[in-house]
Amino acid sequence: MKTIDLLKARRAIRNYENRKVEKEKIEYLLEAATLAPTDRLREPWSFYVIQDEAKERYEELAKEFLLERFPTKPNLVESSLKVVSTTPVMIIVTSDLVIDDEDASEDNEYAVCCAIHSMWLAASELGLGFVWRTRGVGLVRDSRLHTFIGAPENKKIIGTIFLGYPDKEALNSMKPSKRTPYHEKTVWL
Repeated sequence: MKTIDLLKARRAIRNYENRKVEKEKIEYLLEAATLAPTDRLREPWSFYVIQDEAKERYEELAKEFLLERFPTKPNLVESSLKVVSTTPVMIIVTSDLVIDDEDASEDNEYAVCCAIHSMWLAASELGLGFVWRTRGVGLVRDSRLHTFIGAPENKKIIGTIFLGYPDKEALNSMKPSKRTPYHEKTVWL
């Protein structure tokens, strides 16, 4: 498949089959991530794979977070927790912070974003569903997630990846993504 077709076909998949993702496929995604461009070859990424018993603990953390954040919205809490409980694998992706060099830390974040996108494209190739979460059940801005994964202080969480085999019914009901044509966002100098 041409790269442009792969990019056009990419979707955020939030509904998964009740099926384990093979370790080899997870490793393939992690390898794809490490091939992303990175300033000065710093390779600023770290990955924390959550499944099985760790996923159960993540669900409890997500429940605590959601109940605090949305105390008057029980339906939102319930639907969000359902997404967590039906996701076979989650991967927390962090970026290295560079002490006393804010620009290098920012460059690292850009590289990690590229690594996540590389994972997304590789997931499409493998027939896996993928969504990059930063808000809500992604818990990216909640300090408890940092503690949960045991990351040192010199790491910043960039995203939580939800991964699994797409639920066919949900996949078939998805509408094509509408994007603004590049020429409406481009200035030729």
